[in-house]
Amino acid sequence: MQFDKEIDLSGLNCPLPILRTKKALAELQSGQVLKVTATDPATPKDFDAFARQTGNSLLQSAEEGGKFLFWLRRK
Repeated sequence: MQFDKEIDLSGLNCPLPILRTKKALAELQSGQVLKVTATDPATPKDFDAFARQTGNSLLQSAEEGGKFLFWLRRK
């Protein structure tokens, strides 16, 4: 999937992945896509709730080799 910015949050635990994602999304224009890599096992649930609460779109999520990947579109 195409994305405009990528951040790697491997090794960070809650709440840092969400806080850093929020900051990165704020730097994007509406409609741009952010790819996030995280390792915290809570992130799939956290990112789903984050997208619902903020109005940003969680386009896709996946797990690859113990890492969680997320693609979010800024509202």
